[in-house]
Amino acid sequence: MIRIGLLGAARISDKAIFQPLQQLDGFVLQAVAASSLERARQYAGAHGILHVADCYQALLARDDIDLIYNALPPSEHAYWTIQALEHGKHVLCEKPFAMDASEAEAMVQAAQVAGKVLLEAFHYRFHPLFVEVMRLVQAGTIGTISHLRANFSVRIPYFAGSLRHDAVLGGGAMMDLGCYPLHWVRTLMQDESAQEPEVVSANCISAGANSGGQQIDLSMQAQLLFANGAIADIGSSMAEHLSRSPDTSLVLEGSLGSIEVSGLITPQQGNSIKVITADAERQYSVPGRSTSHSTYYYQLQHVKDCLQGSATALTGGADAISNMRLLDQIYQQAGLLSRGQCRS
Repeated sequence: MIRIGLLGAARISDKAIFQPLQQLDGFVLQAVAASSLERARQYAGAHGILHVADCYQALLARDDIDLIYNALPPSEHAYWTIQALEHGKHVLCEKPFAMDASEAEAMVQAAQVAGKVLLEAFHYRFHPLFVEVMRLVQAGTIGTISHLRANFSVRIPYFAGSLRHDAVLGGGAMMDLGCYPLHWVRTLMQDESAQEPEVVSANCISAGANSGGQQIDLSMQAQLLFANGAIADIGSSMAEHLSRSPDTSLVLEGSLGSIEVSGLITPQQGNSIKVITADAERQYSVPGRSTSHSTYYYQLQHVKDCLQGSATALTGGADAISNMRLLDQIYQQAGLLSRGQCRS
């Protein structure tokens, strides 16, 4: 039985932990710690968590926890993830992994020293939809990829205290949303290009004083160049005028055709793959095991497999460092500080 400790009384835990545990065996919600003891007690009562820890440190010191889910703001990821690893816990850390690449490197090194699993929670990566897209690419269905276009945008209104609008806490459209399309294109190109891409250009629309400040990007566009000559255009926006329904899109153009993908973030609510080649055009969806199984279900199953030694971690490690390093470069190319620089 894998005993989970929740670091933070976060809303995302409902999708990432509580709902998948209704469908997965082999886990137990052991304990939670929050910003205050009262909040932790209320949270535990609402979600049927067995124990309440007095503080974050007390949670990590418990000897009845195997896995820590770190759902704190990005500014707290590195410190508490490293603390958890040093206390002998495996960690599933929410994205974005850290505030900058140097923090990511320290986290990965701590996991290696502790001999523990450290995964970045890019939940889309584990669903059969993305697995199918990877299969198509690796099978050479559209030949050599020359151009990728990826976008994740959704309305995120500003309010006082919003961590997504606070650069010191790791906020910004590129950090919260753009880290996904960056990861999509990097993952799909891993067999086509042995090297990480170069940031060619980046530009943003930054927030005003009343909605997060000039260091917060409400929208970001970036272009990447891979070693084999392929270009990736990625975008993200959390602007007020957008729909509350996420706009997620991925288009791959190759020497033999193209692939268009939709629904990568919530494939259980509907998804589509369109493959166009000179010979044919076909469009289909990938349901997964059932429509009730979200990306988070497959993520937690992957965590279980990694902890039991039957799978190798697909996120974290060098992958997390590289994604963070490119995020740093994109911010700098756009004329903003990396999130780590915002805190220093």
